[in-house]
Amino acid sequence: MAVWCPDWPAVAAATAVGLSAVDSIAVLDAGKVQACSRAARAVGVRRGMRKRQAQSLCPDLTVADADPARDGRLFDPVVTAVTEVVPLTEVLRPGLLVVTADRASRYFGGEDALAEQIVDAVAATGVTASVGTADELFTAVLAARSGQIVPPGTDAAYLATRPISDLTVEAVLSVPERADLVDLLWRLGIRTLGSFAELAAADVASRFTADAIGAHRLAAGLPGRRPSRAPIPVALEVEHTCDPPIDRIDAAAFLGRRLADDLHHRLTAASLACTRLTVHAITERGQRHSRTWRCAEPLTPEATAARVRWQLEGWLTGTAGGAGAPDSPIARLLLEPVEVVDPGTLQYTFVGAGLPAAVGDGLGDRARRALIRVQGLLGGEAVRVPVHSGGRGPAEQVALVALGDELVAPRDPDAAWPDRLARPSPALLSHTDAEVLDAQGRLVAVTPRGAFTAEPTDVRIGRSLHRLRWWAGPWPFGSSPQPPAVSARAQVLLEDSRALLLCYREDAWMVEGVYE
Repeated sequence: MAVWCPDWPAVAAATAVGLSAVDSIAVLDAGKVQACSRAARAVGVRRGMRKRQAQSLCPDLTVADADPARDGRLFDPVVTAVTEVVPLTEVLRPGLLVVTADRASRYFGGEDALAEQIVDAVAATGVTASVGTADELFTAVLAARSGQIVPPGTDAAYLATRPISDLTVEAVLSVPERADLVDLLWRLGIRTLGSFAELAAADVASRFTADAIGAHRLAAGLPGRRPSRAPIPVALEVEHTCDPPIDRIDAAAFLGRRLADDLHHRLTAASLACTRLTVHAITERGQRHSRTWRCAEPLTPEATAARVRWQLEGWLTGTAGGAGAPDSPIARLLLEPVEVVDPGTLQYTFVGAGLPAAVGDGLGDRARRALIRVQGLLGGEAVRVPVHSGGRGPAEQVALVALGDELVAPRDPDAAWPDRLARPSPALLSHTDAEVLDAQGRLVAVTPRGAFTAEPTDVRIGRSLHRLRWWAGPWPFGSSPQPPAVSARAQVLLEDSRALLLCYREDAWMVEGVYE
């Protein structure tokens, strides 16, 4: 049985800013609509639209940035509500979870009664949910979108008339390359899952990619990948006793990154990949909080750390004051692999043992794992990554955030920044001292009115003198503590075709950036 909360990123964003489900809101990712509320769709807002186009269709549209951590944190109360009805739940992603319904339906008197109990439990949290039941997970997820119960043994018949695009309807059940496969099948005239299922498995394996084999099984109503029947080695579990106990989100997130790195080192040593993981958190008084996470692709260290953070943040903050709130600080954390597979049995491409291939040669994943290891040795603030921030100069528009933390800029990049440098920004930042000279070799400064004291003709950088071919500016910015002083920027083009951004501050010039 799949439990689907429609438009969850938009619902979570609305909850975070205090809006209701009937308000118009859209979640943006890379400037495009990732999800929107029902009210926004009613006036024409669609996924994939640009921000400006969506706002032109819905002037009162509230926009929010995509935030997986927010989605995971606010989804925890929903998981808690479903767990009170059916103890064994698996979270596919924030907004979608599945439960094993055969025994639970017998206890409640049928699948309809069980579905009603779950919908009522989720509604008590203020969230709307839809439930679907089928023999296989993929079919149940599709059925949940329309609130249907597929009778036993009829998965193939239910899927036969579904569009071929359903193979990519849930990213958590597919790989990025699946979109290319769906596009190819569409151009070949295969428009439904039934038409795809009618193809012989041998023909699919010999004519399409490796992922097509798994997609063909899904279209035919068969399991996409069977669980591993091999016993899971006990040594794979990672347990940590917290000393002192943890009661802060940042401390829990940092510990989660360390445990995720340790877990994946053990998986790599055993040549295994984890596709289902249970995270246990135990308090000082013995209260236990457990969640099982399922993924189509093997979990990476970053994905594992993110799920640990979502779970603990939701428990420590989302259910505060409720029946499921922690009764004391967290004393133990346990990461337990529930399903592991041999990397060679999956229909995906791997780099190393159990790690999905990254773009190019996979160096990005190895570098990221190395950085996480450095964090574990030197501390969470020792490794930082850049994020786009707000500011006037190019250096101010880049902020450093600790690896693994939320990529939240300290200054709003969309705010109005008077005197901000116009685009394009320099490709390379620099802090090299320079001198701007006129035709007589005298230093050129900037007057309080924001003009050059003489026409610049040369720039000296170190011991090298460069002739200018072109210059623009100066453009004063900010406010100086002393009225006679002035700060300004200028752009110059050297004879060797290099373009520089010069900054004048405290009566001295420096090279602030290099254009390419």
